[in-house]
Amino acid sequence: MPRLPVGQHEVKNWPVLDLGEQPDIPIEKWALEVGGLVENPFTLSWNQLLALPQVDDVSDFHCVTTWSRFDNHWRGVRFRTIAELSVPKEAARFVLCTGYDFMPGTFIPYTVNVPLARAIEDDVLLVHTWEGKPLPREHGGPCRMITPKLYAWKGAKWIRKIEFLAEDRKGFWEVRGYSNSAEPWFNDRYGTE
Repeated sequence: MPRLPVGQHEVKNWPVLDLGEQPDIPIEKWALEVGGLVENPFTLSWNQLLALPQVDDVSDFHCVTTWSRFDNHWRGVRFRTIAELSVPKEAARFVLCTGYDFMPGTFIPYTVNVPLARAIEDDVLLVHTWEGKPLPREHGGPCRMITPKLYAWKGAKWIRKIEFLAEDRKGFWEVRGYSNSAEPWFNDRYGTE
């Protein structure tokens, strides 16, 4: 499999894309709510997130708008760690992540759906550091999810909630015609479902 997915071109910078707003969440007010079909729902503060086992990882970042950025250095918490702490019930098969951002002029939050089996892969992280510095606000800081084997929209910026579900619930872009599976190496940008 080629490193650069079909239809993509490599960039050296990191372009900024959002819904038209970039929430400014002070560290002391940031929180991550974890719930749904779990035995142990909880809410993490910023300090509690940083107290979890941290990992450093290098991965590529593929945007559906046809660019890819190679060799991003990340630091954060594996999504699998969050899943292990929450203990998903047997019926849980999907996760729905919600960001602090909303579509401008509405109360429609940014959401993204991912199969649980994909979310617990080793390289799916909740990151707070990029290239050795705090994750910039314009890229989802203080904390965002990354999904290196899927298009980047599957990783919620400004993440504030993770909900474990039995049934798939399409996210913000999926209900607007984007692919539900979002596989870069299959050029899987737009849905046929």
